[in-house]
Amino acid sequence: MKHLRLISLIISALAMWGCASGSQISSDSFPVTRADIAMRDYYKTLSSLELPIAPPSPPINASQPVSRIVVGSCIDEEQDAPALDAMANEDADLTLLIGDNVYGDIDGRWYESNDADLTELREAYGELAAKPGFVKLRAARPMMAVWDDHDFGANDGGGDFPFREFAEDIFETFWTSHEDVKARPGVYDSVTFGPKGQRLQIIMLDTRFFRSPLTRTDEYGTKGKERYVPSADPYQSMLGEVQWAWLEKELQKPADLRLLVSSIQITTNVHGWEDWAKLPIERQRLYTMLAETGAVDNTVFVSGDRHSAFLYENTAVANVPVRELTASSINKAFAKSEVPNEHDLMQIGDGFAFENYGVVAVDWNVRQITMDIRDAEGKPQRSISFGF
Repeated sequence: MKHLRLISLIISALAMWGCASGSQISSDSFPVTRADIAMRDYYKTLSSLELPIAPPSPPINASQPVSRIVVGSCIDEEQDAPALDAMANEDADLTLLIGDNVYGDIDGRWYESNDADLTELREAYGELAAKPGFVKLRAARPMMAVWDDHDFGANDGGGDFPFREFAEDIFETFWTSHEDVKARPGVYDSVTFGPKGQRLQIIMLDTRFFRSPLTRTDEYGTKGKERYVPSADPYQSMLGEVQWAWLEKELQKPADLRLLVSSIQITTNVHGWEDWAKLPIERQRLYTMLAETGAVDNTVFVSGDRHSAFLYENTAVANVPVRELTASSINKAFAKSEVPNEHDLMQIGDGFAFENYGVVAVDWNVRQITMDIRDAEGKPQRSISFGF
């Protein structure tokens, strides 16, 4: 009977997949889809299931200033990852893992999983937890994490993913998320480190849990329109109203410098993969919010996802230069050559397509930031410095 009940629930949930905007039900807290409701009874039967937990990491101490941050994304838990050792060896205060921290959705049918138990996702987290380089990185310094699609559980997935609530439970258990994160839907978070004059705010956005389906391309595989195209639909959302309201309050908090972390790129306009350019109304909302809260003057964007690393100077935000560091991938690079065949007008120099991670160094004395892209051995490959 349990299996028949599960089959019924999955059929009901999958019938709603891809119809997030039309299947939302009013809620005081956040948009609940019929797929969410369809699966909740089943997930109650899994409450005793043992979920993987990351190895120990030093606790976050927000009273301490942070001057050097290591940033990375895209870890294939089944492959060697020498960059993890290089990241662990950095003399730094904080690590940010900003998405695709495991690939828990790619076995079997490529990039598809209708497994309500998210078996592959749970196994992927377990494999990462046992990976020596990851154990070393966890032990090196405090860590903050947010997800992208492959550790969310569905390639390019968003708020229409019927198993998103269980994926959130898996994520928050693995990373031992604090109670504020657990108490709300989604995995977004913010911490402000250091005393006045050295206050660094780290804002980790969730670009998955609430996001509307993107508009598919009419020229699949064509350069610049590979998978998706920009949409003028005002009802498509990147963050969801609850997270937008939270972000506005966070940007109003006092900070001397802010890192705004998005698992997908914010600045670039030249490719047809996932990024904020596919929802231009939402991106402009972000830019306007930064300007109206006064946060635009001291905010730096950090992103991942692309399997190549880039540096940008974004002049589209209230005519104030906002820089972006895209760090990707720790061990899942696809390129045959070092320089990716991509260049945005706001891009600074060439990208770097081999395995990499990023370092953000803050000199509080002279008010200067240096952002490095480093290869898997820790050698700097691209770099910019600027004042704040």
